[in-house]
Amino acid sequence: MRAKYLIGLGVILGALAYLIFGGLGQNLVYFLTPSEYLQDQGRYQNRPVRLGGLVKQGTVHYDKDQLELRFILTDGVAEVPVVHRGTPPGMFKEGQGVVVEGRFRGGIFQGNNLLVKHSEAYQAPKAGWTPEEVRKLIEEAK
Repeated sequence: MRAKYLIGLGVILGALAYLIFGGLGQNLVYFLTPSEYLQDQGRYQNRPVRLGGLVKQGTVHYDKDQLELRFILTDGVAEVPVVHRGTPPGMFKEGQGVVVEGRFRGGIFQGNNLLVKHSEAYQAPKAGWTPEEVRKLIEEAK
């Protein structure tokens, strides 16, 4: 009976060790700021990473035909150009915090997932509001 418990414990410890040291290391996605990227550009080329910062004012360009969003991400010190393909989230705007998942290729960050930081304040429409009033509330929240 004791041997069964020892074998079971060994299997559990082996699985945990694999998850911690083996499988987990291959699935890590790093979070960087533009300054961290510029300090060691070669290390992050063609590797999946998360790049976080603020969308620089006046740099957002969206091509609706190509579904291509271009902007510059900054941490206040350094800047990195970003290209994201697909429709941007409805709350995406300049001066806002974002995290972009993707890869650096040739000095440009090619994003495949865009995460937008938004206000945590929620105000439900009051009973009896018209659709126009609700639309105005939504526009004010942006």
